[in-house]
Amino acid sequence: MQSVIECKNLTHYYGNRCIYENLNFTVQKGRITGLLGKNGTGKTTTINIMNGYLKPRSGNCYLLGEPSHSLSPATKSKIGLLIEGHVQYSFFNIEQIEKFYSSFFPGWKREPYYELMSKLKIAPGQKISKMSCGQRSQVALGLILAQDPELLILDDFSMGLDPGYRKLFADYLREYAKEEKKSIFITSHIIQDLEHLVDDCLILDYGTVMLHKPTEEILNSFKRYRFKVNNNFTMPDNDQFYNTEVTKGMAETYSFLNKEEALNQIKTYNPEISEIQGNKLTLEEAFIGLTGKY
Repeated sequence: MQSVIECKNLTHYYGNRCIYENLNFTVQKGRITGLLGKNGTGKTTTINIMNGYLKPRSGNCYLLGEPSHSLSPATKSKIGLLIEGHVQYSFFNIEQIEKFYSSFFPGWKREPYYELMSKLKIAPGQKISKMSCGQRSQVALGLILAQDPELLILDDFSMGLDPGYRKLFADYLREYAKEEKKSIFITSHIIQDLEHLVDDCLILDYGTVMLHKPTEEILNSFKRYRFKVNNNFTMPDNDQFYNTEVTKGMAETYSFLNKEEALNQIKTYNPEISEIQGNKLTLEEAFIGLTGKY
């Protein structure tokens, strides 16, 4: 498959603090990819490198085949960027801001913009200065959709929206992307918004890509396992179990192993264990299981 984003051996420091070294990942064309990670793992740094606002200490980032810090005007016109969700010229109303921006983009498509405004029940004559933060962020997104870009990079796309409108927009964005065959790279601090939106999850841990898998595969195969033990039970760190904890005689761990495989492996640490309970997880629970609670 053709890639729309490619990061090769990205290394970046803030002063003496290493954000990551030799970070590598690829985003495929036509996919919606969610970037997840705890605070401080490099999500914003990665977005800023993609946008050309920040040059890495070493390594390269390519958007649609070109270096992100020196995109040609033709390639820039194929990329829609949302950083903070704010709209300039807040003295305009909905119709005025659309007409203003349309003059800068030859391939402008106004229909997605007005369709989104209608779904959010924003009146055409409503002034941007009178809107909530969440409404303003959706106006910004609507203007990006109207640009008809091939690649959308959306940072905290649902900022300021209440749960109902977040779900509405996530559903609309997925339908739009699939119908128009768009590629989307997206971040959100509200992980449950991404569960039914993104095709792939890219999880950053401190300094590295911890996981890059299809969302469906994570939801179907990553499980939380619980089993009874004594409080002296320990399980060594390995690449099969994540974030094992023991509390009052009950152990909890996470794994991509199926139930039988997990039980057989755990028995190598404690032969007395005979029963294990496995639970399917939401994307947010899987993220916590992979990266830890703290």
